[in-house]
Formats: sequence, C-alpha cells, structure tokens
Amino acid sequence: MHMIFALNTVRNPRWLAPLLAFLVMFLVTACGDKEPEQRKAFIDYLQNTVMRSGMKLPTLSEDQKQKFGPYVSDYAILVTFSQQLSKSVDASLVPAIEQINQIRVAQDYLSKRDALQQSAGALNLLVQQIRTAKAQADSAQAALKLPDDLKVVFNRAFDNIVTQPANVLIPAVPVVSSFVQDLVQVGDFLQQQGTQVTFNNGGIQFQTPQQAAQYNTMMSNLVAKYPEMMAAQKRVMKVMQ
Repeated sequence: MHMIFALNTVRNPRWLAPLLAFLVMFLVTACGDKEPEQRKAFIDYLQNTVMRSGMKLPTLSEDQKQKFGPYVSDYAILVTFSQQLSKSVDASLVPAIEQINQIRVAQDYLSKRDALQQSAGALNLLVQQIRTAKAQADSAQAALKLPDDLKVVFNRAFDNIVTQPANVLIPAVPVVSSFVQDLVQVGDFLQQQGTQVTFNNGGIQFQTPQQAAQYNTMMSNLVAKYPEMMAAQKRVMKVMQ
C-alpha cells in the first residue's frame, strides 16, 4: 500500500526576511564576541593576582591563556620585564648584599675579596640592564590600545611591576656598588700586606703605625657609608619581595 502525503509549501512573508537576517547576525555576533568576558577575566587576574604577587609573576596556564584571549600578549609585557629584572638582580645585587652581610671579622675582607670583586663587576652592568628592560616595557605599553576600564587597571599593575621597582633600583644600585668596591679595596690592601698583617680573635694587627692608620681610614670610610648602604639595601629588598 502506498501512502501519499500532500506537501504544502509555506512561504515566509517578505517582511520576515530582514528580521531573520538580523537575528542570524545577532546570534553569530553574540556567540563569537568573547572580548568582554576575556577582558573581565584579565582585569580580575590583574587585580587579584598580579597586584599581590610582588616581582615574581606567575606564568599563565593553558586554561588562563584561553580565558584571557588576546590579552595574553599584554600580560607578557609585565612578565618579560619581571623575569629580566629578577634574573639581573639575582646575578648581581642579591649575591652582593649577601656577601656584605657575611662580613663579620677583619679576615673576612680578605677571604670574601674575590667574590666581592665579581659582584662589583656585575653591579656595574645592572643599572644599564634595568634601564634597557624598562625602556622596552615602556615602549610596549605605549603601543597598547586598551579599553578604558582595562587601561586603568593595567597601568596600575605596570606601575607596580615596572615603574616603581626601576625607580627604586636605579638610584640604589650605585650606593651598594660603591660600598662593595670599598670592601674590595680593603681586601686588596690586606692582600698587599702579606705576612705583615696578622689576624687574631676576629681582630687585626699590623707591623707599622702607617699600615694601621691606612686601614683605620678605610674603616672610617666604610662606617660613614654604611647607613646609606643599609637604607638602599632595605629599599631594594622591599621592592623585590
């Protein structure tokens, strides 16, 4: 038995065509535009993670990269500077400060001399490394075209991660560097005396008054510079936390 169905042709009124086209366009736009959601996620991350992380910024997970979309490249500006600064400081300023704090007795000026000399050389390069990294970050920030709400938050994070640390470190590094060079000078002097200097119970003895006077002059110079060096050290440690 054959069943025959009648097919009725249903025609949409002409006025529906523009409406349907608008609805289709709206659906495509609504489904495809993830920017507001990505921007909100990035703003939340800047406020709740970046602003509370100090200089050691976390790298993004794959899930976070998906959530932030195109703003991943903006975050890279902060991370790149943070990593460059941390690497440079860890290779020069941090060991220099540690070596300064390890000097307890007169003989330490001699035993720490080589390490301090290496730190002094690294510190001479540090200010320029910071300036170069900051200039690159400043240039990248200036090229950004951010929505107003994100721009406010990003600029605040940039100031916290880039501008403030650089402004603290650039004047502080020469203070520490000068102190380290003075310590090296003391070590050089003691090495030059050879057997004419002896160390006893943390103290030091010279064979001539002239040697003792020269040593005491260097000690007076260190004592005079010590408060400024400690103040610079505290500023550095605070900003690098």
